[in-house]
Amino acid sequence: MISSFFHTILFQPLYNALVFISAVVPGQSVALAIIILTIIIRILLLPLYHKSNHTQRKIKEIEPILKKIKDDHKDDKQEQARKIMELYREHGINPLTSIGLLFIQLPIILALFYVFSRGFQLNLDILYPFVHSPEAINHSVFGLMLITDKSYILALLVGVTQFFQIKLTLPPIEVKAKDQEHSLQANFARSMNMQMRYVMPVIIAVVASQFPVAVALYWLTGNIFGILHEMVVKQRAKLILKNS
Repeated sequence: MISSFFHTILFQPLYNALVFISAVVPGQSVALAIIILTIIIRILLLPLYHKSNHTQRKIKEIEPILKKIKDDHKDDKQEQARKIMELYREHGINPLTSIGLLFIQLPIILALFYVFSRGFQLNLDILYPFVHSPEAINHSVFGLMLITDKSYILALLVGVTQFFQIKLTLPPIEVKAKDQEHSLQANFARSMNMQMRYVMPVIIAVVASQFPVAVALYWLTGNIFGILHEMVVKQRAKLILKNS
């Protein structure tokens, strides 16, 4: 049942979208179709990104209150959790927003990986009636086969763009003063920030180097879109603060 749901709701629509776009773009280029489809997916997910960013900003604003609640009820975890949830409700915060965004993105990525791993061959049995089947599809880009070849250069670009996207998204790393003692929680948060900022891009680059060019191209396009989006959001925020 799960495989049937995955095939009908995710794999088939994404497969048809790629075939449709490949048929109408110049040269029937799968590479161009991947770039366009990635941008479409990211645009459709923008409302969730904005909601997630809004939630993160609100949580940052109430951080001092959260710390006080945790200190006041450190011996009563049940009461601590109740107070935190009460605070979230009071400020209209849904802590599951970011997790929900992740759960929506992961199946899409898996479906695209599945499309590419199967060679992205034309299959008339799963094409929608309104999707035109192109006579030929161009599976190459820069002399590389999108489905079978791997590219370490493209994987490196994925890692670099991932680093800049994370850098724009995460808050700055707090520098610990010599006479300042950080709590275990603060040290853990700082450690996670460091790992996300410097370790995660390396891991993603290594993973991207093991996948076909098509997957790396999808990842790279998504990262570039994310960087541009974050830059626009931050610029708008600066203008709002300047005019207020």
